[in-house]
Amino acid sequence: MNIFSRIKEDIQTVFREDPAARSLLEVLLCYPGLHATWNYRIAHWLWTHHVKLLARYFSHVGRFFYGIEIHPGATIGRRFFIDHGMGVVVGETTEIGDDVLIYQGVVLGGVSHEKQKRHPTLGNKVVVGAGAILLGPIIIGDEARVGAGSVVIKDVPEGATIVGVPGRVIAEAVARHISGVELDHNKLPDPVIEVLTRLEKRIEDLEKEHNKCHKL
Repeated sequence: MNIFSRIKEDIQTVFREDPAARSLLEVLLCYPGLHATWNYRIAHWLWTHHVKLLARYFSHVGRFFYGIEIHPGATIGRRFFIDHGMGVVVGETTEIGDDVLIYQGVVLGGVSHEKQKRHPTLGNKVVVGAGAILLGPIIIGDEARVGAGSVVIKDVPEGATIVGVPGRVIAEAVARHISGVELDHNKLPDPVIEVLTRLEKRIEDLEKEHNKCHKL
């Protein structure tokens, strides 16, 4: 695929993933996630051709202008899209598949100072919600969904949805489209709240039983 086909594909990805995109000119001028991706592509080419200082400089410039930090050593597939994007961090040994969507504030970080694989691997068609933090050389399976604000430190199976701190798998099989979007964060259950609700219900039942026994 030549560079012009890749640019066209990236622009089409914006229109597919963001219903707010209205025109080609708007996309070209007003989408920092797209700009950061293109900046990364240049930096990554330099990195893989052993011009690493210049690659890091391109990455640094992109961080300054777009508020998105993508290490040029990361490996990112096709049709990658960062929606909004401010505060996104992608570490050096991160691997990202095709058709991945991530939102603002996402961190794909490492937990080791060793020069080895220390950042997450995201499969194809993964969606990562706003503010989620994924740490270490974990594997997020194809078509998995990470809820907003989750902290993930363990592998996630293919097609699973994970939410909470620390992240908990709440579904092994996920409906691929809810209301026409990839991930409705407002419809994801909160496992902590669910546990507290069950405890509250259990306490109420015990109180009723206690009152009945007391009357006898």
